[in-house]
Amino acid sequence: MSAKDAYPLLEADLLPLSIGAALLGTGGGGNPYVGMLRSRELLRKGATVDILPLEALPDDAWIGEVGGIGAPVVGVEKIEQGEECYRAMRAVEDVAKVKMSALICAEIGGANSMEPVITAAQAGLPVIDGDGMGRAFPEVQMTTFFIYGAKPAPAAIADDKGNTVVFRDVVDMYWLERFARDTSVAMGAAAGLAIAPMRMDFVRRTAVPNTMTQALQIGRTVLDARARRLDVVDRVIATTGATLFFTGKITDIRRELKGGFARGEAKIAGSGDWQGCEGRIAIQNENLVLWVDGRPVIMVPDLIINLDLETGEPITTEVLRYGQRVAVIGLPVHDLMKTPEAMAVVGPQAFGYPDLTFTPLAFGPVHG
Repeated sequence: MSAKDAYPLLEADLLPLSIGAALLGTGGGGNPYVGMLRSRELLRKGATVDILPLEALPDDAWIGEVGGIGAPVVGVEKIEQGEECYRAMRAVEDVAKVKMSALICAEIGGANSMEPVITAAQAGLPVIDGDGMGRAFPEVQMTTFFIYGAKPAPAAIADDKGNTVVFRDVVDMYWLERFARDTSVAMGAAAGLAIAPMRMDFVRRTAVPNTMTQALQIGRTVLDARARRLDVVDRVIATTGATLFFTGKITDIRRELKGGFARGEAKIAGSGDWQGCEGRIAIQNENLVLWVDGRPVIMVPDLIINLDLETGEPITTEVLRYGQRVAVIGLPVHDLMKTPEAMAVVGPQAFGYPDLTFTPLAFGPVHG
């Protein structure tokens, strides 16, 4: 499949899309399984969703960005009503006095890969093959769209009870994060968010391209490797160009809800080539930093991904548990997230690690 071609999203695509999105989510973005089920039901009822390349629409088309906001651990227990993002998007259209021509993911990672699909199916719109992160990040301002100049308002947030809050005048993207985060906490730490409409020519310049297709390809690789009884972790590494940084068993996991985020830390006792070593992963919804024996080896914004050592299943942070055997792989983030402008928003210092200097990963040889 060429990334340049439009294609319909079929029911058979939803499982591989959810697996690939869970992997690209670096532990966050919410567990995509429920979103996959919701998408499947809409398609079974006759809805259609086309995936469009960035070149497909004219420059003056309006694009909507939607996604869930809150703590991923809440999303496991608090099932969405189903139209949160749809109502938020319609509220933005009403205030901005425009009609969306297509939707795009705020983040390809996790459940937020499915929210535009669900909303597009409800609204009769296509979805753009790209997103604003190339992974998942915990805060609203951490998208390429905001980093490179998207307007912070009007935006809207909606909950499962029928409440919709519109932000008409917001000073900047950081204030939008604060207002939206506080509102989401009041809404039960799970809600749907839509940001201001973006012109297609702006989206073309600033989106991480082809990430819906990338997630599909990763998910298909996982399913094919399982069916053929191949080493799934090896096949994922070969497909993505990732590097294996650690293997071991989860010996301790700490999580707490704080300020609308799931924050914590996972400790891993090394196995195989890392026997006798200790890994430690800092979490804020997503995996932020991997230390091996106290030395930082991968850090945000590069992707830190936990895979089940046997099945290759991506493990999101809200379902990490004691005793799981994991492979920790690292994947370079897209170049749009490595500029000085991006580093100020998504680099280690932005997450409270002033002593860490970002050293980007490179696409290197496959490690077995």
